[in-house]
Amino acid sequence: MDNEAVIKVLIVDDHRVVREGISAILNIVDDIEVLGEAKDGQEAIEKARDLLPDVILMDISMPRLDGVAAARAIKREHPHIGIVALTMYEEEQYIYEMIRSGATGYLLKDTDSSELTKAIRAINRGESLINPSVASKILTEFSQLSEGKGKRVRGVDHDLTERELSVLRPLSEGKTNKEIANALDLSEKTVKNHVRNIFHKLHAYDRTHAAMLALRKGLIDLDDLDVTPYDPDA
Repeated sequence: MDNEAVIKVLIVDDHRVVREGISAILNIVDDIEVLGEAKDGQEAIEKARDLLPDVILMDISMPRLDGVAAARAIKREHPHIGIVALTMYEEEQYIYEMIRSGATGYLLKDTDSSELTKAIRAINRGESLINPSVASKILTEFSQLSEGKGKRVRGVDHDLTERELSVLRPLSEGKTNKEIANALDLSEKTVKNHVRNIFHKLHAYDRTHAAMLALRKGLIDLDDLDVTPYDPDA
């Protein structure tokens, strides 16, 4: 396989047996290469800087520096690295903290190997992917924002163009750049440029963060979105 097509992964977890287990699973997959491992958030930042992985599998609870702080620091330095929270926690506080820190995926540690590899490929394509039980909690948050229970502001000033707003809606539905391009009769390169501008103007880390910010600012309505939780069997 062409080396350029190989997805480079960094595994971050404070348990050696977990790191070695995930590494063993991924090392038999043709299009995924494990570049290295880190035992805590501080080491993850250093390894990300040295190895420049495409995707990081990040535990949350770790010594020295946790996954939330590590994800935030890594996304500041390397905004294009995809981060997947791989954890045992499915409480709302951990989900929202990781998403706000720039994670584009959230999987539980009971995820099977096929789902894990699907997730890595999806995140590498720039998509957001979350465990179904976690997705339901995020959709509940979206609903609260839509009903005005969150810190959502109507009529807020913004400098998004009409075209960027038209891209923002399908982006918030989890559509890929290719799907958006086909729907709006644009080139993928043009959509990619619009997405980059949206991130910059909203100060968003990624697609999920952009969607949540857009809801809070009143730029999109949940009722108008076709949001479908991740189905690993699809």
